[in-house]
Amino acid sequence: MNPSASDQAIAVRNVTKRYGDFTAVNDLTFDVQRGEIFSMLGPNGAGKTTTIRMILDILKPDTGQITLFGSPISDRTKERIGYMPEERGLYRNVPVIDVLGYLGQLKGMSAHDAQTRARALLEQLGLEENIKSKVSELSKGMQQKVQVIATVLHRPDLVIIDEPFSGLDPVNTQAIKDMLYEMNREGVTIVMSTHQMHQIEEMAHRLLMVSRGKRVLYGNVQEVRDRFAEHAIIVEGEGDWSALPGVASVDPGDNGREVVLHLREGFQPDDVMQALAVSSEYHIRRFELAVPSLTEIFIQVAGNNHVPEQL
Repeated sequence: MNPSASDQAIAVRNVTKRYGDFTAVNDLTFDVQRGEIFSMLGPNGAGKTTTIRMILDILKPDTGQITLFGSPISDRTKERIGYMPEERGLYRNVPVIDVLGYLGQLKGMSAHDAQTRARALLEQLGLEENIKSKVSELSKGMQQKVQVIATVLHRPDLVIIDEPFSGLDPVNTQAIKDMLYEMNREGVTIVMSTHQMHQIEEMAHRLLMVSRGKRVLYGNVQEVRDRFAEHAIIVEGEGDWSALPGVASVDPGDNGREVVLHLREGFQPDDVMQALAVSSEYHIRRFELAVPSLTEIFIQVAGNNHVPEQL
């Protein structure tokens, strides 16, 4: 069932954008639902950035329509967006608190409110001692955190972030993730464009993958992974795996402890589980479907350029 207009933070309908003879976005349709974490992914040059710029009204589509929060794009709807581009843009020779205060005022905040909220967010991300430091004096990771603060300072309803974890160590990555999770729990819609597939698997509710400007994968993250599941099982334990009913072949797994059981046509994982449950000859520590990671799916789909959608 398609979400109603009132449920949509973003609705893109049959949008095409050309640059001369080159089609950057080709008849693209998708929705971002309010209150979800949504991820856009695709190979370099696939059309992600062009799509984001059209959502932000930086570029106009040649054909098709984009609506935000159920309405046509306007200055009023754009005020509800916080955007962090991959190409960062902070004033380098200005103290952090002054940069954030200025950017907050550009978003309609008072000078007092902008600085008060900036101080709170800087403290939340462990930058309270750097409030008066110039941006140029900060490490790359610290600058990244300041950029995130600038994006969310005005309490947007929709946050669009491009490679939010680039250059961050695990501790700072977790700090940014915690902030985004907190905002999402408060109802903020988050759109991430990233090549870090493990972050998508962990954070995103749904995803869109574009290749050569066209939609090639779209839907719930786990459902997308399940579409690419092998007719196989990953098990870890002891026993003669090849003797199990329905097992066509046995291959070693990735970590040296697990094995992959490829099933014959007509047999299901439940058949193998039932056989294991009634046998005392097997000791099982792990039993799961052989579902590929998003990284593996990305490589497969990007290499093929197009996979017919079923979601």
